[in-house]
Amino acid sequence: MAFRTSVRVRFGDEDHARIVYYPRFFHFFHMAFEDFFDQQGHPYRTCLDAGVGWPSVHAEADYRQPVRFGDDLDIEVTVPRIGTRSATFRYVGTRRGDDAPAVVGTVVVACIDMQTMKAQPIPDEYRVLFERHRASSLEPSGA
Repeated sequence: MAFRTSVRVRFGDEDHARIVYYPRFFHFFHMAFEDFFDQQGHPYRTCLDAGVGWPSVHAEADYRQPVRFGDDLDIEVTVPRIGTRSATFRYVGTRRGDDAPAVVGTVVVACIDMQTMKAQPIPDEYRVLFERHRASSLEPSGA
């Protein structure tokens, strides 16, 4: 089952072409990542304060439709892969009111001990959280 959240595109998210500047989508993905934790009873700040970090180790995106200032971007988050010390998060962003995705991205995060900055096994409480949103494929919705 996918987790869903929304991001309002702000004036500062656009470039001179009046579309979202492409790296901003990775910021939107991270906002959805934080919401994924926060809105399911695992505040992201608490996770970090407990010394469990999630740095991105790989990221990619496909841009399919322009997104502009004032748009609401609905973001669907799934977890297609859960390893011992890393997980892959998939983000599908669709402008509210559209049928087809505007952006599809994947971000691989490593689970680290923030004291040592070394990889560690994903703690059980987060593994259970990730499993609830397990996806069977990296194929984007609406593709």
